Amino acid sequence: MTAIEHDNYPEAYLKQILSEVKTIALVGASPKPERDSYACMQALLKQGYRVYPVNPREVGKQILGQDCYADLETLNGALDQPVDMVEIFRSSEAAFGVTQEAIAIKAKVVWMQLEIINHQAAELAEAEGIKVVMNRCPKIELEKPYWTGIAG
Repeated sequence: MTAIEHDNYPEAYLKQILSEVKTIALVGASPKPERDSYACMQALLKQGYRVYPVNPREVGKQILGQDCYADLETLNGALDQPVDMVEIFRSSEAAFGVTQEAIAIKAKVVWMQLEIINHQAAELAEAEGIKVVMNRCPKIELEKPYWTGIAG
């Protein structure tokens, strides 16, 4: 895998990820409509992605009509196949542990939300052949005009 410059992602790299991904585990999902994770999850669902909220405080409840899971391992055990992408709505420090979990469940992409940057986590994931995006929001990326219609 070619090394990616995490400060400047090529459009083709992001487009490929958002085109290939079908299932997303959203770690740090919130049931509160005023939270960015809620708005992002709502936008991803609207684009046709299958989104699984992950938040241990919301287990047994639903966020945007989707059952909430305690962690990635529990989610993975409930599915027939691994999720394509793990989106991280947690702190930069927490991103390393979430990335370790993403590797354990064989995710293909680790996506860290705006202002979430952890180069150690990125190196770990990339060493396992996992694509990484940091400090970006898929909702914002999907709103860019040249991305219209890529989800599915």
